[in-house]
Amino acid sequence: MNKVGVGLIGTGLWGGLHATVYGASDGVELLGVADIVQERAQAVAEKTGAAAYTDYRELLEDDRIKAVSIVTPDFAHTEIALAAAQAGKHILCEKPLATTVEDCEQIVSAADEAGVKLMVDFHARWGPTFLRAREAVQEGKIGEPQHVYYRLSDRIFVPTEMLSWAAQSTVMWFIGSHSIDTIRWLLDDEVKRVFSVSGSRVLKGMGIDTPDYYQTTLEFEGGATAMIENSWIMPNTMPNIVDIKCALVGSKGAVYVDGSHHRAVEEYTETGASYPDVFVMPTIYGEQKGFAADSIRHFIDCVVNDREPMVTGQDGLAVTKAICAAEESIRTGQPVEID
Repeated sequence: MNKVGVGLIGTGLWGGLHATVYGASDGVELLGVADIVQERAQAVAEKTGAAAYTDYRELLEDDRIKAVSIVTPDFAHTEIALAAAQAGKHILCEKPLATTVEDCEQIVSAADEAGVKLMVDFHARWGPTFLRAREAVQEGKIGEPQHVYYRLSDRIFVPTEMLSWAAQSTVMWFIGSHSIDTIRWLLDDEVKRVFSVSGSRVLKGMGIDTPDYYQTTLEFEGGATAMIENSWIMPNTMPNIVDIKCALVGSKGAVYVDGSHHRAVEEYTETGASYPDVFVMPTIYGEQKGFAADSIRHFIDCVVNDREPMVTGQDGLAVTKAICAAEESIRTGQPVEID
């Protein structure tokens, strides 16, 4: 069986996950990796046997590469995605698809015109806890959905130490995009109106010019509402780098999800407590497992077997519309309707 050539653009923490999954998957071969930091590109290339580039355009010129993962910071997706589509490459883009509605529309249009697959990596859709919650809704176990509470927040470590580019983004783009897509998917519904507030005292006081948190209310076309909390100033003493909670209440029942502090495993040492990851990206006997890898494997299956992704560019566009509406709501102090 001939393997499909794939490329990776962006080799940071999450780019490393993409490289690992590609390297261990049947049907594909990682042929090229690109990163503006030469040492990073070279390090991944040496581990995988791929060619290393500092200019992604050179990677896109390789006719053997049929698909690419774009794993750059969120504000740097558009130019790369457009070039990849124009080069005829199938695209797996990390969330968000882009940070303006116009850029998303350009990317979706370019992919359609080129006839290439476009998937946004909203990997929470592969999470076993949220999948079970969605099944409860679809099976009618909780009746008609009424309201949702969703909290997805990070330790302050993320904007102060993990991300060098936090001031060029926001917690809403970084993880709020996951939140909105997950709720859209849980409810199988679209957002019609948004109201949001944010606070900016802690990180700005540390010289990082980005909001500390967002609290956002979404009204859906089907009548349900959702309250989302996204913060990245949670204390570093929190036993998990991320805090994920969800309550989905229907007319006949409710589903509660603890995606981070579920206590499936607890570790207590002389230096602190932790709840090790057993769902998102654990390594089992040297193999990458978890739902963050499963979404990448889904993209591989779509490319190899010519299937349509379960998450599309239109999903990415819908999320960006909601986030842009949230930003407008913060500026005006008023709810914002989504066309």
